[in-house]
Amino acid sequence: MRSITEIANGLQDKVRARQAENAFSLEANATNAQSGKVLDATETPVHRRGAPKVPRGLMPVHHPNRDFFLCDLFDYALKDDGVSMEAPIFSLSTKPDLNVWHWESKDGSRTITVTPSVLGRATQFDKDLLIYVVSQMTEALNRERMDAQSRTVRFRVYDYLVSTNKPTGGREYQRLQEALERLRGTSIKTNIQTGGQRVKEGFGIVDAWKIIEKSPDDERMIAVEISLSNWLFNAVQAHEVLTINPDYFRLRKPIERRIYEIARKHCGDQARFVIGVELLKNKCGSQSNIREFRRILRELIQADSLPDYRMQMDNEKDQVVFYTRDSKKLALALAKKPI
Repeated sequence: MRSITEIANGLQDKVRARQAENAFSLEANATNAQSGKVLDATETPVHRRGAPKVPRGLMPVHHPNRDFFLCDLFDYALKDDGVSMEAPIFSLSTKPDLNVWHWESKDGSRTITVTPSVLGRATQFDKDLLIYVVSQMTEALNRERMDAQSRTVRFRVYDYLVSTNKPTGGREYQRLQEALERLRGTSIKTNIQTGGQRVKEGFGIVDAWKIIEKSPDDERMIAVEISLSNWLFNAVQAHEVLTINPDYFRLRKPIERRIYEIARKHCGDQARFVIGVELLKNKCGSQSNIREFRRILRELIQADSLPDYRMQMDNEKDQVVFYTRDSKKLALALAKKPI
């Protein structure tokens, strides 16, 4: 029979072994979290000194384990409409932009004039709401759902916040209402057709919106209903949309998001896309002077934060080159034609 001392020593050994096992498990979880792997809801990440930061300067994933209340479209692809990816409709400013913005394509065949309300022009961050709605509506069209024929869309605010990688605190509900007001108040006049139709009169990006349900405890919105403009609705019905990377919502700066849209629109599935700096500035809708815009581009190249694409500057030709991050596709392109 073992003595009490031997039993005590054995228990202490088991405790030490369990502590070592837990420490190893927590360290592994921390490593997984830093490398982008999704942790189990019961696990807690540990921050270790010297651990790598979130890849390429992106915002952290706020909702690694998403749970939806009512939405039945769990794994739909995120879609952006091709027209607003081409033309700089949304303001890059983080402050109220009260300037009337006019854009014209290089060949002069397409023009768009964007007039803000007293609250300012709709911003690149406000566009998150349209991407969410367009994605839902496109998926519903693909499933041949009858309700996809309506311009009016109802959704839970929580679902929207989670899908676009936003916190779910009270301030985000207020920001959504401000975004809705700017989208409703921003007026567009254009000759750009969507779905084969041209809307000649001025119109808002969003025709109308209203709160369907409020929290019983405060003024926060629970469910919202919005009606898209005919112009945007026609684009969705005609499937004039492109799939975008979910990491788009992790980009911190409006200019990063805008440049990603341009790269996605023009580079698409190609290995690379080349554009002059002056033309890129025009397509971005940047109000910076050309020297400042070049500096911004150099910062973005250094940060290397764009999903799907890398950027390089050709100073001699004053051009920007976008390369796909798909190494196989790039290697095949290099093999066919050196770039």
